[in-house]
Amino acid sequence: MAWVKVCGLTREEDVSAAVVAGADAVGFVLAESSPRCVSVVRATKLADGIPVMRFLVTTDLEAEPALEALSAVGADGLQPHGRSAAAAAQAAADMGYLVLRPVSVGDELDAGEVEALPKRQIPLLDTADAVLHGGTGRTFKWAAAGQLDRRFVLAGGLGPDNVAAAIATAKPWGVDASSRLEVEPGVKDHGKVAAFIEEARRA
Repeated sequence: MAWVKVCGLTREEDVSAAVVAGADAVGFVLAESSPRCVSVVRATKLADGIPVMRFLVTTDLEAEPALEALSAVGADGLQPHGRSAAAAAQAAADMGYLVLRPVSVGDELDAGEVEALPKRQIPLLDTADAVLHGGTGRTFKWAAAGQLDRRFVLAGGLGPDNVAAAIATAKPWGVDASSRLEVEPGVKDHGKVAAFIEEARRA
């Protein structure tokens, strides 16, 4: 049974819908360039008291402010993108946080790059984009991921209609979705969230 994360949450009702539907984790985006961005203060309110894992998604954030944000929010894990991602990931892992380490996948998957990541960091495979660090709504070729010899999370264009096929093909430890579960950026469709989680559980 795949671990399931619903990312890019900005509203209490969307957090509640993900929790009720059975998500294992939710993600709050701190990157100012994202249409799903929330402040640390807002993320703290959204994360308060929920019984699932809480991740902060950052872009170009250095290790010290990343750790400060994790502590302020009371988060369980970090998903760092961009510059300083390696340092922030290592610092968070050293402090006992769960780390999802993004790996951009283009036409081909560099299995060596994925396998070389520190064992305490879980690779998160997402579709490469020249501008965006995630939330592209586009998939990549899943077949190569099925050859990896470590647990990883699959992301990139996943929704209720394709998550079962993605799991069957790539055999990930977990799956992560955001943009294809939305009515508009940052506003989740609760029916799609529930269907995505249900299909992931069935796969």
